[in-house]
Amino acid sequence: MANIDNISYQTSNVSTIRRVATASAIGTAAEYYDFFAYGTAAVLFFGHLFFPSSDPLISTLAAFATYAVGFLARPLGGIVFGHIGDKVGRKKALVITILIVGLGTFCIGLLPTYEKIGFWAPALLIFIRVLQGFGVGGEQAGAVLMTAEYAEPSRRGFYASWVQIGAPTGFLLPMALFAILNMTLTSTEMMDYGWRIPFLLSAVLVFVGLFIRLKIDESPVFAQIRDTKAAESRPVVEVIRDYPGLVVKGVSAKLIEACTFAMFTVIVLAYGKANQLNATWLMDAMIVAVLLEIVAIPAMGALSDRIGRKPVYITGAIIQVLAIVPFFLAINQDSFWLTQLAMILVITFGHSMCYAPQASWFPELFPTHIRCSGIALIWQLGSLIGSGILGLVAVKILQATGGHYYGMATYVIVLGAVSLVGLALMPETAPLKRKAEYQHWGEK
Repeated sequence: MANIDNISYQTSNVSTIRRVATASAIGTAAEYYDFFAYGTAAVLFFGHLFFPSSDPLISTLAAFATYAVGFLARPLGGIVFGHIGDKVGRKKALVITILIVGLGTFCIGLLPTYEKIGFWAPALLIFIRVLQGFGVGGEQAGAVLMTAEYAEPSRRGFYASWVQIGAPTGFLLPMALFAILNMTLTSTEMMDYGWRIPFLLSAVLVFVGLFIRLKIDESPVFAQIRDTKAAESRPVVEVIRDYPGLVVKGVSAKLIEACTFAMFTVIVLAYGKANQLNATWLMDAMIVAVLLEIVAIPAMGALSDRIGRKPVYITGAIIQVLAIVPFFLAINQDSFWLTQLAMILVITFGHSMCYAPQASWFPELFPTHIRCSGIALIWQLGSLIGSGILGLVAVKILQATGGHYYGMATYVIVLGAVSLVGLALMPETAPLKRKAEYQHWGEK
């Protein structure tokens, strides 16, 4: 098989890599835009609009259940679009997935509520969430892979991490829109129609992302194996047959990152609501920490090029586990500055140190002809267990513990321990770190 590191270096230049990374990041932003728009609306509006109940906590629980349903379809989407990415092309898979995710988000903004059509309102919402989950299943894997395969090996961690900037961007956009709408509309107007606006405006992000993606060329690495007929395989079967241990370790590593970002940016709003914390301070502190993470992510990606993917990721995981109890103690003080410091610690530092190296580390684990399927399985199974199940049980945990934090903290600590075991067993792949021992990742 061809040496793909040389292919990437010879066929790519800085402007090309930046264009590919931008296209991939916008698609990731569209994915997370849906994630956070739905999570915010689930806490603030959907319980009342789609799952009316005499108990507001029960309504919120039902709304979060549909939030989790989207994760159930992700592994299937990862298998299908991973197969397409490995057999047909990375670019084609990315064009299809951004259309599915984007149209789903837009359609949520058009849905009639329970008051208008009864049972069919939550049924349609669940259907759209499943469809979106299916599309998202192939989105993230294809996005990071496209950039990683274009990037020069010695700077792959830095350039691939650009794709991850889409996550904080996708968080900030709906947060900003909801904040502006809350300032300009009354609570009645927000409940009547204001909540729809962020979902409808997602069409702009999808259009821009689709336009840019159609302009970029296929990954030069995939083009090489396609030309040599090396893509004629059964990628998903081969991943499960030949790399089961690597998939299990990768999924374990993903758990802490997937769990904590959902915890600190979505679930914490439900926690704050249950404990009468200042919602404005929580959201403002989140926004500042996520803004800082936009700078921290490429910095941590570059650091992973210099000292290795593994030490950066493990440090981030340890920060998240050790900080979880102090985090809740800090926000319970209902002080803006304590909340801000806590958010910066867990999001700007802890999360970015886990999230940035993923974009280069996971692609480097697999050979070219099965790489998209391998990444998709790790990413989506990890997201399902880390974020999806948390979304399903978080409000129930709060209900069972009377709104206390110890149930949530225990959840994070357990997943963090599993992640640390998986991380300890995973191989280091950073080219500069492995030096003479490094075997070109396209030849494995």
